Amino acid sequence: MKLMLTAPDIYLYRECVDFRKSINGLAAIIENNTNLPLGTGALFLFTNKQRDKIKILYWDKTGFALWYKRLEKAKYKWPSKEKEPIFTLSQYELDQLLSGFTIIGHKAMKINKLTMT
Repeated sequence: MKLMLTAPDIYLYRECVDFRKSINGLAAIIENNTNLPLGTGALFLFTNKQRDKIKILYWDKTGFALWYKRLEKAKYKWPSKEKEPIFTLSQYELDQLLSGFTIIGHKAMKINKLTMT
């Protein structure tokens, strides 16, 4: 089953974050390090130091929600840190990233299929 996330804006936070942080901690990162409003329905993507996990924070009209994805045998290729801490994604780039493609150079990541018994 594929999760479809759509939003008016999609922002990727360039720096890795401590994945013990949950909704409040990730929201504080956006509030303290950017000028972006949190309650607009925008998606905010974060990764961990190992680059094998993604968390997506968003406001769904009734409260904040947090989505989490872990890759078993691959790593996300994340944009490098520059002056601005935020990288803007298109809906297509988000779909590609969540489907196992990088958003840098648009090359497929090698993902080994796992068999569940």
